[in-house]
Amino acid sequence: MQKLVVLSGAGISAESGLKTFRDSNGLWEGHDVMEVASPQGWSANPELVLDFYNQRRKQALTAQPNDAHKILADLEAHFEVQIITQNVDNLHEKAGSSNVLHLHGELFQSRSTADENLVYTMDNWELKLGDLCERGSQLRPNIVWFGEAVPMMEPAIRFSQQADIFLVVGTSLQVYPAASLIDFVSDQSRKYLIDPKPPGHNSDIVFIPENATSGMGKLKKMLSL
Repeated sequence: MQKLVVLSGAGISAESGLKTFRDSNGLWEGHDVMEVASPQGWSANPELVLDFYNQRRKQALTAQPNDAHKILADLEAHFEVQIITQNVDNLHEKAGSSNVLHLHGELFQSRSTADENLVYTMDNWELKLGDLCERGSQLRPNIVWFGEAVPMMEPAIRFSQQADIFLVVGTSLQVYPAASLIDFVSDQSRKYLIDPKPPGHNSDIVFIPENATSGMGKLKKMLSL
């Protein structure tokens, strides 16, 4: 069975109604992104940051996977599918995808501010000041913020190197370091990019100028499924 590695981004979640800061010139739900998604923002106003992600969780609880998510899950019948997502929501999992690596963390997880290895699954949407880890330190969202290292890059690179087919959907290969993953894909591998805007490079990529849902429908036909 061929290995299909998928790099997904904000565009696939946007079609399920989840907004991102890239929709509005660096503002995310009215906030400068550095206020709510950086270590400096956390130090300056942790209560604002916690509330911001609480609202994201409430929104994500009601969001449903769209056809793009569902087609990716269905492709597991024909390929060994590994999803690498820049998204922090759980829509890939809701759609039924089995193998999902979250590059930028997970919305429904919290982690200790004293020990980043202490990670907890959240069973509701709210994280408050005073919610502590087992070592007595404040919990924060388990999200990779601007200026922080991306610890999942190493396994993501390994998956990319193993790809027989590499698909990029919902991201225009402009968000680094995730965009560099395509550089690790073998020259012999087939590469596809689903995005409304044409790429500025990588002429060996098959470009599908569609949004995520219609583009995934076209890709499924191109793969002769």
